[in-house]
Formats: sequence, structure tokens, C-alpha cells
Amino acid sequence: MTVDTGARRESPRSKRSTILTVAIEQFGRVGYDHTKWASIADEVGIGQTALYHYFESKAHCLLTIMRLELADSVERFDAATAGVDDPAEALRAAVAGALAATPSDALQRRILQNHMDLLAAPRPSEREEAERLRSRELVQEIEARWTGLIRRGIEAGDFVGDDPRILTRLALGMVISVWRWYRPDGQLALEQIIETMGDAAIRLVRK
Repeated sequence: MTVDTGARRESPRSKRSTILTVAIEQFGRVGYDHTKWASIADEVGIGQTALYHYFESKAHCLLTIMRLELADSVERFDAATAGVDDPAEALRAAVAGALAATPSDALQRRILQNHMDLLAAPRPSEREEAERLRSRELVQEIEARWTGLIRRGIEAGDFVGDDPRILTRLALGMVISVWRWYRPDGQLALEQIIETMGDAAIRLVRK
């Protein structure tokens, strides 16, 4: 999980990172609606009232988790594609970067995909709304990066199509769907999924 800029300013006694870690585990495995705010406090080892020092609500915590994952997605794309000139190789690298994950990462990405609807409408509090707006900006940044890559492939004659935005949405939709069904203890290894999705992305832009 990407560390929040706020988390980097934590004192040694701060529980913010621990709260986020526990929340990811519980939201991912039990479900956001079935997770009690008090159960997170119990596992962290603080009183429920103390949670409000870090997050004003369970929804604020969820939106923070989503924003952190989106920010990490941007960083992974940039790291994976840096210096890769060939568009097809860059696309494969982007897919691999999007899907490389620890079990905790997989939970965080599942949480994000299961709650994207939260980004559609304004939130009732200033802090929740700030997380929502930043998350929406990050979604746009992610789409812009993938669109730029695919546009480069079209302009180079390596990819087919005349609308890179549509191809981007198809490719991203395919890649992020993995987090709805992938389980670290399942029959499919993540390495196998990465290879299969990389092949599928190339077929999409070269059909």
C-alpha cells in the first residue's frame, strides 16, 4: 500500500498506517458494509473515539484507501513504462505493473473496484469530499496515461483503431476486472494472469 503524505509525517505513536492496514484487511475480507468501525479500533488497540482523530468516519477511511490505491496505480504505470519505447512492450509492461500485487494489494484493489460508485456524487463532509475529488483526478490521470500510450502505438502504426480512448477503456476494463475475481489462494497464479492479460491487451490493439 502506498504511504499517504500524511502518513509520512506521522509521529512514532501515530496509528494511522495501522488503521489503514487493518481497514484494508477487514473491508477486503468481510466487506465494507459488514465491517464494524469498532472492530477496527479493537484490532488496532485503541478506543473507538480515538479513530476519529485519524478519520472522521468509516467512509472517510474507505475513500482514503481508494485514493491511495489510485495514486499507487499512477506510480506503477510510470515506473513500468519508463524508458520503454516500443508501444507493444510498453503496453505489456503497463499491464504487468497494474497487476503485480501482494495479497494486501489485491484486497485494496478489490475494495477500490467494489466502491467506485462512491466517487460519483459529492460527499457530506469536507474531508470525505477532498478524498473523493482527488480520487476522481487520479482516475483521469490513469486514463490519460493509458490513452497516451495507446495513441502513441496508433500513430506509430503498431496498433489499429482511430479512437485511443475507446481502446483504453476496453483495456483498462479488462485489466481491473481481475480484482473482482482474483484470490491469492486461488487456482490461478498471478504470474499466469499477468501473461494472459498482457496477451489479451496486445490482441485488443492489434486485431
